[in-house]
Amino acid sequence: MDRTYSQKTTGVVVEKQVCQTFGHWKQQLMQGFINVRCLAGVSWRASGYLRLSQCDGDAHSRHGIHFPSPLHNRHEIYFHLCVTKKRTTMKHFLRALTQFFTFLYCKFLWRTLKFVTRKLTGRCELQRICYNHKPGAKRTLKIEHSLKSSKNEVLQSAVAASPDAVERIVDEILDLKKISPDVNLQLGISLQASLLQIIGYRGLVAEVEKLRREPYDCENDNHEDMLMKLWKSLCPEVPLTGRISKQWSDIGFQGSDPKTDFRGMGLLGLHNLLYFAEHDKATALQVLHDSQQPRHSKMSKAEWEKHSFDKAIGFSFAIVGINITELVYSLLVGGALKTHIYNVAPEMPSLVHFQQTFCYLMQEFHKFWISENPCDIMEFNRIREKFLRRVNKQLKNPNMALCPHSPASDLHLINL
Repeated sequence: MDRTYSQKTTGVVVEKQVCQTFGHWKQQLMQGFINVRCLAGVSWRASGYLRLSQCDGDAHSRHGIHFPSPLHNRHEIYFHLCVTKKRTTMKHFLRALTQFFTFLYCKFLWRTLKFVTRKLTGRCELQRICYNHKPGAKRTLKIEHSLKSSKNEVLQSAVAASPDAVERIVDEILDLKKISPDVNLQLGISLQASLLQIIGYRGLVAEVEKLRREPYDCENDNHEDMLMKLWKSLCPEVPLTGRISKQWSDIGFQGSDPKTDFRGMGLLGLHNLLYFAEHDKATALQVLHDSQQPRHSKMSKAEWEKHSFDKAIGFSFAIVGINITELVYSLLVGGALKTHIYNVAPEMPSLVHFQQTFCYLMQEFHKFWISENPCDIMEFNRIREKFLRRVNKQLKNPNMALCPHSPASDLHLINL
């Protein structure tokens, strides 16, 4: 076999032969890292173009790339590059095939199945959803998907209507589907409740976004009053020496002026912290106390060990609160929080539901932080991401409600 190196030596320059053999592979070899595997199972990583130099002993490149012994010819390398290319091509083909069949299903088969099912059952899709599912996220999510996927403009625009127009929209839907409201009274009530949830969620996203975009203004008396209330709620027995003070670090702010910490989430972070401190004061004070450990503690060593907090590392209460605010905000805007909101809000969700979710996740993150037993505060991002994955996994269950509220199916709604 014609080789590009001498069998009597361990290396020879093969730059020209490699470029001529590989052709279009040359540019890729020069730009990035390519794993090359030989037939004998020996592998190396090539960075830049392959160029072996004449040497004694182990072969090596001018760029510090070491090639194991025995040496392998260009045909073996070319064979494995071709295999890699074929595998990549097959992956792209399977992905395109999957997208094609998904398009066919969404465009033709799904609508055909809807038509056949309606003829067989005598009920439209909205009727089947309302009759087969209890009030809650599962029903509302299916209704929302059905309305958005419809070709009819009346149904598509229903999810973007104003709350005052819900009753009129429901009547139009019933008229469009040729459903008598007198015979199907409960259907109209269920559609109205689900539409209020859908529209209310959109309104909640807009309200939360408005608070997030509003920066903290130290010249605004309302903003200053909220900040002072936060201090009094968390440190009722300790007077604040001044508006600019190092005392703010006692409740977890980074500097002597808390306004700099609200830049990321704006007033939304302050609203959540104040709601937590006022409406769940005992839990907020406990979390604040634990976050200050092990810097200082009024608990005895025996009590500390009894609560299994001996290895816990403290964190900045206010900063973590702002981070959890960002976490809940991302879940809300991304739509993952719909499962929870639709299960706890019987009709129109409000800012209170968002703030209650924040309070619950603050408590859960506090427990999760202790259970993770971090070595130091530098592990915060890792623990936060792990906590977020756990919450996302829980929210994939359509019957899930994060907060310990009654599930939507137990509320005073008509169960169809």
